[in-house]
Amino acid sequence: MAKDMRDVYAQTLVDLAENDDRICVLEADLMNATGTKVFKQRFPERMFDVGVAEANMVGVASGLSAEGKIPFAASFGTFASRRTFDQFFLSANYAQLNVKLVGTDPGITAQFNGGTHMPFEDIGMMRLVPNLVIIEPSDLVSCEALIRAAAAHQGSMYIRMHRKGSNTIYDENEQFELGKGKVLVDGTDVTLIAAGFVMVPEALKAAEILKKEGISAAVIDMHTIKPLDNELVLAYAKKTGAIVTCENHQVTGGLGGAVAELLTAEYPALLGRIGAQDMFGQVGTQDYLIKAYEMTAEDIAQKAMATISKK
Repeated sequence: MAKDMRDVYAQTLVDLAENDDRICVLEADLMNATGTKVFKQRFPERMFDVGVAEANMVGVASGLSAEGKIPFAASFGTFASRRTFDQFFLSANYAQLNVKLVGTDPGITAQFNGGTHMPFEDIGMMRLVPNLVIIEPSDLVSCEALIRAAAAHQGSMYIRMHRKGSNTIYDENEQFELGKGKVLVDGTDVTLIAAGFVMVPEALKAAEILKKEGISAAVIDMHTIKPLDNELVLAYAKKTGAIVTCENHQVTGGLGGAVAELLTAEYPALLGRIGAQDMFGQVGTQDYLIKAYEMTAEDIAQKAMATISKK
């Protein structure tokens, strides 16, 4: 039976902790939601539930890091970003510590928790933090691999992670490197650059729609949003001349913003952006929300065709 992504996250931390006593986990009263109860059962002395006090959680995580630990601190993405930003910026990043901050339920995956719990701005905020690494896994295989990479990386990170549900994009033996995107489909007419559990599968479906229209679309999983894989983006900008970014986030400030900044500075190319268009979140099912925010495979395909038409 397929696992939720949160199960992979928690079990990976347990596996890492078996061989590394520096690994510890912090929660802000969301242990059941994040799935880390299994970590508490195995390593109760390395699990810290600080209650509904996210900023304090990051302060505690920073203290643990200062003592040589590798803390993974998680909460819903809205709280992990907006409520902790000052503490994460100063106590963890400015102090050059090693805190792994996890924001769950990104964008429309918050569903019935609604606009108050629907982070469309977290990547934009975190991109402003100097030297911070930002990752967003797209399936269970990439989740495990990227959590392992995060533990091995020396420095603070923001991990944007889906919580419920599973999908399969990669084979179990796929290798991942922080800062290096993955070309899932090659193409010559347009490049779809996507990130995350929601948008990478939609981009793959969009490529199939475009194929039926005689359009060759490349698909890239940009699992590391910062540092952006500049070399790969520029190579496909030159190859296809048209790019569409696909993100479960505001079109400004996140993946689309990062690609736009790069293209403007290095190689001007046609660019379309799929994501929330300067909107707040709302209550609804994911199926409803993905249509409401025009993030479906059909929306991506239409944006790609409109972008190509400007060549």
